[in-house]
Amino acid sequence: MATNLAIDDNLIEQARVLGKHKTKKAVVTEALHEYIQRRKQTDILNVFNSISYDKDYDYKKQRKVK
Repeated sequence: MATNLAIDDNLIEQARVLGKHKTKKAVVTEALHEYIQRRKQTDILNVFNSISYDKDYDYKKQRKVK
């Protein structure tokens, strides 16, 4: 899908050089992948605060059961 974006050329060039990319498309694609990954990680961190654990659970006892 072709998309036209008005992105600061200086920012794109800095990112291209820093990331050692050959094209602007490669810069934007990697930036989007990183953005999505970071957002997913944030969602995972929010889940950690919502799980309640059984205080009486003994994981060592469970390991002994075969």
